[in-house]
Amino acid sequence: MLTRKQHELLHFINDRLKQEGVPPSFDEMKDALELASKSGIHRLITALEERGFIRRLANRARAIEVIKLPDQSVRGKFNPSVIEGSLGKARPPSAFEHQAYISIPVMGRIAAGTPISAIQARSHTIGMPADMLGSGEHFALEVRGDSMIEAGILDGDTVIIRKQDLADTGDIVVALIDDEEATLKRLRRRGSSIALEAANPAYETRVLGPDRVRIQGKLVNLMRKY
Repeated sequence: MLTRKQHELLHFINDRLKQEGVPPSFDEMKDALELASKSGIHRLITALEERGFIRRLANRARAIEVIKLPDQSVRGKFNPSVIEGSLGKARPPSAFEHQAYISIPVMGRIAAGTPISAIQARSHTIGMPADMLGSGEHFALEVRGDSMIEAGILDGDTVIIRKQDLADTGDIVVALIDDEEATLKRLRRRGSSIALEAANPAYETRVLGPDRVRIQGKLVNLMRKY
């Protein structure tokens, strides 16, 4: 089965061969499929050749021969779960757009640095595809600070947390310290103590007694705005 882009490119090449006797240039293919660069066209051409739909003729510029076309039933009614290009047609909803979304409450800010006040009340909600979350109940927090940058968590990111009160050593967790301060750190167990470890050498690891730390949840995903 061809992807939508492969299908569109194959018929674009075939139609141009019928009309003008020569295949379109790579720039014309790129513009027709609304791709950002010709490298995408090269990949599509290679895929079509590997599947036996076209043949590139050696030692001839712009020499492409269409060997076969998909069945007419495929051409008339084609519904793969990929994003469709335009070529003058309306784009149908993609597979991503068909996914079920879950509304997740954003519960204020979390410190990835010096702990700040405990988690605030719900401020707003965000939507995420269900298959990016897994089971359980989730909430989101806006990150403030740079203590977790080597774990890929930056100031301004939104972290998605699954509610749970237990975690394994090595997990990145939301920890509530003395029922007053909330922080995002990597959990390490040191005997009977709990170490909250930063992912930035500029910050020290805090080692606390188990009675001082309550796990609020585990990091399962992250959102970032550019």
